[in-house]
Amino acid sequence: MLNFDDEISTPATAINLDAATAKRVNASDKRVINGTTDVNQLVPFKHKWAWEKYLAQCANHWMPQEVNMQRDIELWKSPNGLTDDERRLVKRNLGFFVTADSLAANNIVLGTYRQITSPECRQFLLRQAFDEAIHTHAYQYIVESLGLDEGEVFNAYNEVASIRDKDEFLIPFINILTDPSFKTGTLETDQQLLRSIIVFACIMEGLFFYVGFVQILALGRQNKMTGAAEQYQYILRDESMHCNFGIDLINTIKMENPQLWTEEFKAEIYGLFKRGVELEYAYAEDTMPRGVLGLNASQFKEYLRFIANRRLQQIGLEPMFPGVTNPFPWMSEMIDLKKEKNFFETRVTEYQTGGALSWD
Repeated sequence: MLNFDDEISTPATAINLDAATAKRVNASDKRVINGTTDVNQLVPFKHKWAWEKYLAQCANHWMPQEVNMQRDIELWKSPNGLTDDERRLVKRNLGFFVTADSLAANNIVLGTYRQITSPECRQFLLRQAFDEAIHTHAYQYIVESLGLDEGEVFNAYNEVASIRDKDEFLIPFINILTDPSFKTGTLETDQQLLRSIIVFACIMEGLFFYVGFVQILALGRQNKMTGAAEQYQYILRDESMHCNFGIDLINTIKMENPQLWTEEFKAEIYGLFKRGVELEYAYAEDTMPRGVLGLNASQFKEYLRFIANRRLQQIGLEPMFPGVTNPFPWMSEMIDLKKEKNFFETRVTEYQTGGALSWD
């Protein structure tokens, strides 16, 4: 026998269940920015490319302590181990990188993540933030292993003009997104977010890191500073994946919000790339005022223009520097780590995916 409470509760429960079911997330409703679906519901996927990149990046996991630094320590302490120019190059690189990845992490955690409404993209950003922590850890591990002056290295972004100028270029784009009052939803603020993502994915991670990568990996190719170079190779592989994710993020935002991609906005992006190339070339000149390791600063003018063209094309813009070529084709091999004995001949490494950029 039913009592009165049973008779009135059953239909109410059914109505509540129907209402809840009607609110379930449909993949087609998801958007990278300004989405209205529940950001806590990862599936059903719409931006599955972001989930696949997250899985690939997890398969690339590594930790700095896995790399033996003993040969580097012996070389660094030996009076004849490295030339003065090589030592300058190493310290300048560490001076830039020790804070650069912290800036990138802050930009993700305190800025970009809050504005992204795709759970799949947020998942990759969480992994990327962890990667940046590993990279900062790696540079600290190198500094500590070599017994460098930590105060000098970690304050280089305040004291060395070529490093300070790059960071000062980036900081306004961080400050916009980390402002607690910043909110997307208008043409102006949506373009501010897109502009910041382009600066960090294509100019910071996709351009500002590459002089340092070439220089340290060139040392490794000459069997010098092999522990540091091994870590830089893993970082390069990570950053190439971050850059590729950022490019997909940019192109998806463009596709979902075509009104943002105005001629005026595109002209501004060209200006930012031009300034980025100038700043990174000035850094190349500062880190190697004379030829070293078979490299010279003028080679990097061609290389940076080549990379800038590539990044512009990847986000749907015409190249700025016609006719330039890649003077360092061996760099593409450094990005694509697969199951092989790595080129430093130190240990066998196995990675499920490479995350390589296309260089042709």
